[in-house]
Amino acid sequence: MEEIKKIATRESYGNALVECANDFPNLVVLDADLAGATKTGTFKKAFPDRHIDCGIAECNMTGIAAGLATCGKIPFISSFAMFAAGRNFEQVRNSIGYPHLNVKIGATHAGITVGEDGATHQCNEDIALMNTIPGMTVIVPSDDIEARAAVRAALEMEGPVYLRFGRAAVPVINTGADYKFEIGKGVKLRDGKDVTIIATGICVDSALTAAKKLAEDGIEADVINIHTIKPIDKDIILESAKKTGKVVTVEEHSVIGGLGSVVCNVLSENLPTPVKKIGMNDMFGESGPASALVAKYGLDGDGVYNTVKEFIK
Repeated sequence: MEEIKKIATRESYGNALVECANDFPNLVVLDADLAGATKTGTFKKAFPDRHIDCGIAECNMTGIAAGLATCGKIPFISSFAMFAAGRNFEQVRNSIGYPHLNVKIGATHAGITVGEDGATHQCNEDIALMNTIPGMTVIVPSDDIEARAAVRAALEMEGPVYLRFGRAAVPVINTGADYKFEIGKGVKLRDGKDVTIIATGICVDSALTAAKKLAEDGIEADVINIHTIKPIDKDIILESAKKTGKVVTVEEHSVIGGLGSVVCNVLSENLPTPVKKIGMNDMFGESGPASALVAKYGLDGDGVYNTVKEFIK
């Protein structure tokens, strides 16, 4: 059996910045003393004159990026999600969001897969925070291919973008020749008629694994990858929900304010449908191996399978 390739999306982020640098000469990268962890060090090595280490001063980094954007540069600011979105929220809101500047935020080490760093560093609230900023685009890639495509797409569009990357290596799943990344467009990965599973980030692989197990029980699941949380692809959600009549959302994030909440908003306004949200249920994470935490909180393939089975019973 061929071994499944795995790569952390933070690695993809660093590689994508290098790949895009020559095509976007105005691209500059700022980091907050975490270039080794966020993998912007890869860009720093290749383009040292276009990388700025701002030290442990995320809010100051955001202000610098805002200034650079007003001068025609396309700045990427990088840090852990807890700092890029959490500690930094006011600066992102007022210095980037309010003037709608062309600044991109590369937030790494999101969710519980930060693992042993524990609850203080496991940001499960960042999608909710960024969703509330008017005009902010929010993207959560599911694998290496999607992450690299998302970085390029963010560079090609005008306006602020929040990109969420992970620490742990995850399977490469978007290997089809027909795969296409487009901001604001979901991707149908599997056809089904009994239930819709809508996932984002690392949970897309879990949704696919669960769907295969459900199929063995005679339950066919529609599986949709929503890589862009904002703006959400309403059409793909409504089309699937109309067909199946039941929706399950899966995310490595709080069930409050993330993918599940956005999907519920879409359905409640257009097509009221029973929904089960899988994610962090109004709780903090804890220290431990990433894979063990994913399993404990029901975000792996088995956990999603069991929850879906119970939901549609």
